Amino acid sequence: MAMNWSLVGRAAGAGGVVTALCAGLLTGPAWAQQPQPWQMNLQEPHSPMMERMVALHDVLLWLIFLISFFVLALLLYAVWRFNEKRNPVPTTTTHNTLIEVLWTVIPIVILVGIAIVSIPLLYATDDASDADITIKAIGRQWYWSYEYPDHGGFTYDSFLVADSDLKPGQPRLLTADEDLVLPVGKKIRVLVTSSDVLHAFAIPSLGSKIDAVPGRTNHTWFTIDEPGRYYGQCSELCGTGHAYMPLSIRAVTEAEFNTWIVEAKQRFAAADGVIEARPIQVVRNESVQSDTGSAPAAAQ
Repeated sequence: MAMNWSLVGRAAGAGGVVTALCAGLLTGPAWAQQPQPWQMNLQEPHSPMMERMVALHDVLLWLIFLISFFVLALLLYAVWRFNEKRNPVPTTTTHNTLIEVLWTVIPIVILVGIAIVSIPLLYATDDASDADITIKAIGRQWYWSYEYPDHGGFTYDSFLVADSDLKPGQPRLLTADEDLVLPVGKKIRVLVTSSDVLHAFAIPSLGSKIDAVPGRTNHTWFTIDEPGRYYGQCSELCGTGHAYMPLSIRAVTEAEFNTWIVEAKQRFAAADGVIEARPIQVVRNESVQSDTGSAPAAAQ
């Protein structure tokens, strides 16, 4: 079912304008890819799918507001109109056919209208067919591994950068030592799984969130509209290191991506099939400690 999502966005009316103004006041250009303190709006969308989600969100937000306002108005009217002083002799009416029909039919119409708009969007979020690029993200305790099966199948790990190693402009708890590098303007399918416990692959500004389940491969997809960095995190409670496994996407042009692929094949080729000890680092109290609190534990 094809939907004109520009009409959905305009249906927000003044609400969409207010939302945009709030976003402009509360966020700046650098806030588009990551959460900010006291942020009151969704992150700025940077994929067509997220744009549709935001448009639907804005419409439903104002619909909920109008329904809540109407119910509150009815409640206040009932309190005023049917209090003991104004209504000393209570009515004995127990049924009103018209009102009963209305309060049944109107919610049904509202829910059907929401379903007509939301079900095609829900279906589209799962339609990863005709993807230009497929990558694989593996959740581990507590870091991410990325594979590029369409480009030779090389693999690398992505760990949190400790507070002491952060460079100016790098966000705390969101910066990874290895980015997931992806091209803009391409439909990217992400196969998501886990090697141990439940994790979740979530990039809010791209409208992507899917569970990483051991023994199961889920998928999500997105198209990035412009170069830049897009941050996310594991969104499924996965243990003591849950807060320390960020997702950092570096979106580049297709030419830059092709150049990076050539370099990455050489850089990560030596590690293919080799198991090397690597420390599991957990950040606590602005310092880097091991999961046991003493020496870093080797992860293999």
